[in-house]
Amino acid sequence: MHSVMPQSRFPSELVVIVAGVSAALHLGKLPPAIPALEAALGITLLQAGFMLSLVQLAGMTMGLLVGMAADTVGLRRSMVVGLAILAIASLVGAEATSVSALLTLRAAEGLGFLLVVLPAPGLIRRQVGVDKLSKRLGLWGCYMGFGTSLALLTAPWVIDSAGWQGWWRALALISILMLVWVLLRVPADPPPKSLSHGTNTLHAPWWQRPKDTLSKPGPWLIAIIFALYSSQWLSVIGFLPSIYRQAGFSLMLIGPLTALVALINVLGNLASGYLLHRGISADRLLYTGFGVMAAGTMLAFSSLTDGAPLLRYIAVLLFSMVGGVIPGVLFSLAVRLAPSEGTVSTTVGWMQQWSSLGQFAGPPLVALVASRSGGWESTWVVTAGLSLIAALVISRLPRLSS
Repeated sequence: MHSVMPQSRFPSELVVIVAGVSAALHLGKLPPAIPALEAALGITLLQAGFMLSLVQLAGMTMGLLVGMAADTVGLRRSMVVGLAILAIASLVGAEATSVSALLTLRAAEGLGFLLVVLPAPGLIRRQVGVDKLSKRLGLWGCYMGFGTSLALLTAPWVIDSAGWQGWWRALALISILMLVWVLLRVPADPPPKSLSHGTNTLHAPWWQRPKDTLSKPGPWLIAIIFALYSSQWLSVIGFLPSIYRQAGFSLMLIGPLTALVALINVLGNLASGYLLHRGISADRLLYTGFGVMAAGTMLAFSSLTDGAPLLRYIAVLLFSMVGGVIPGVLFSLAVRLAPSEGTVSTTVGWMQQWSSLGQFAGPPLVALVASRSGGWESTWVVTAGLSLIAALVISRLPRLSS
């Protein structure tokens, strides 16, 4: 039974999606600020790299636990706590005078981020009927690409006028405003009895949720697929500056071009919801996404396109845009393949954990192949191989009606 809010100027499920975008701003806020942090605090490249990976570390180690906690304490409560942690960590971070303090606060932001985004698909499911669910979950899949690209585009302007501390405070203010908006517009968590659905998971001991989730094949399959996607996407995005430099692009263009590749991923996210709504099967969309990703990386990296920088850039855009259907489809599958309504966030947490594992492991694997082969020409073999493995896993997904 869905609890649907009365019609208003801005639907409550869209407030949930905006909250996810606001959380993703905190993930994307660091890269543009690294030069300013180097000048102000003397942060080294190694420390900057570790600061970048701390969010992946949080997701890789705590995704399932945080998702389980969200299912246990309530989805809206989890989101509110997460926004509060992001706001406090960013406000305190603006006053930090040491690298160690910033590293600690970055880990706290990783936890806050998970508390915001893991309950979101379950909250969206609670707000909308079945007729809108695929579209809204496809829109939810945009939160990461839109939030990070927005941060990449706006951070240089804010940092130039207000310093990195001003950038940190601005994002803290956004989190505070978002927290208030969620409290005002998103319905409170209903009592456990009204959420009972199918199994009695909500009344079972806390350890029953991960047990129920991990005993079913669906959550495992979509989690592995997400890892195979995220490892490729971050590997290619991470090495784009090298491609641009080799192609002769000016340094002033590197930021906007990278942001465009991240932003165009949103088009695929949006398309996934509409295509699922129109009856295109999930497995067909996943096969298409991974197929284009494999072809795109071959064109972007292989020696076949030497001397064709524009073609390489178009290939990367197609890689990101068409590959963008994959997260939207997987979020939709997470809602449908969760063992019960009370394990949706736990299932999404497990998927997030594997996504973070992919982001952690993918770039070093690609870098290893590049260093062994003496260039980027052979790295497409890694991404194409990951896409082939993904196709095999997709073939094991249960058949679901649209």
